[in-house]
Amino acid sequence: MGDGRGAGCVGARGARSVPVHPDAAVRLASPARPALPGGVSPRLRSALSAVLIVLACLLVPFGALAAWAAYGLTDTGRYVTTMAPLAADPAVREAVADTVGDGILRQVDRRTDVRPVRASVDPFVHDAVRSFTETQAFRLAWDTGNRVTHDAVLRALRGGDGAGDATEAGAVTIDFAPVAAEVKQQLTRDHVPLAARIPVEHRAVTLLPAGEVSHLRRGYHVLEVAGFWLPVSAVAFAVAGIALAVRRRRAVTATALGTALGGALLALALAVGRDLTLSGLPADIPHPAAGAVYDALTATLRTAAWLLLTLGATVALATWLTRRRRGTPLLPAAYGATRSGTGTYGGTGAAGQPGRVPGTGGTAAGPEPYTGAGGRTRTE
Repeated sequence: MGDGRGAGCVGARGARSVPVHPDAAVRLASPARPALPGGVSPRLRSALSAVLIVLACLLVPFGALAAWAAYGLTDTGRYVTTMAPLAADPAVREAVADTVGDGILRQVDRRTDVRPVRASVDPFVHDAVRSFTETQAFRLAWDTGNRVTHDAVLRALRGGDGAGDATEAGAVTIDFAPVAAEVKQQLTRDHVPLAARIPVEHRAVTLLPAGEVSHLRRGYHVLEVAGFWLPVSAVAFAVAGIALAVRRRRAVTATALGTALGGALLALALAVGRDLTLSGLPADIPHPAAGAVYDALTATLRTAAWLLLTLGATVALATWLTRRRRGTPLLPAAYGATRSGTGTYGGTGAAGQPGRVPGTGGTAAGPEPYTGAGGRTRTE
């Protein structure tokens, strides 16, 4: 036994010193994160980061809804493309057949008295209209009617002139004569008897009453602004919150989970809105057809909601998994190897001695110093 300075064996009397792995020592001795240049403390940084991330997550569903309404519903070409498949939907075709058939019978009642034979004529009229809804001419009329109607409402909301004009009283009207002309031309090409004799009359149909145009116009302009700035603000708040956070990995996880929650709430709101919309319709409007229209219009928004949910959950899971992999503890392994007296870290220490751990004064294997009676350091 000999005397020596136990640089790494300070402890209670009779206790053995335990060498520490260099990486673990660096982790334990790592300084706290510095504050911002302006002297902002880490606690205040965390609070500001949390506020920004919460705001970003709250704006996610509203931003998606505003962007869908501002850029999805206000594009005439996209609207017509969205509505085109409904021409083949059985519920929509049945609703069109009933509406058009009833309109034909009302027009016939005004010109001639067919009430004695109304019960026998009614099935033939509806069957004829139902057969028409299966033709190419009906699909052409459906697309043209949707295009003209959407363009009329959009021009009125933007304050322009064109196919759909606002009259002097302020009402939005539309002329379906071009639609009738295209249908007549298609039926003539299909060699339908008496198709050339179908009258094409110019008749204005009111789409929006005069009292609703000004309110809808103001709401449309607000929607245009919100559709751009809400998504941009959500992204800006999220980036700022993550950059300001003291623990950025946790901030990324929180932002991802908030985005997934926003997508889930948006999908739930669409389902609830569908039920409320259908329950609030008048009794004379077929609910299956209205449900098909609602589903077609909100298909893009539902896709966006599920995309937000999937993306947020994926990012949160990936961040959590990478954190667990990088956070594997080193101290327990070091303690076990040292106490058994057989572990070695390899390499050379600060003094060039094999197996010596810098800053500990001992080696990973071999004799270990201890403090005996009288305060002297001894080596076994």
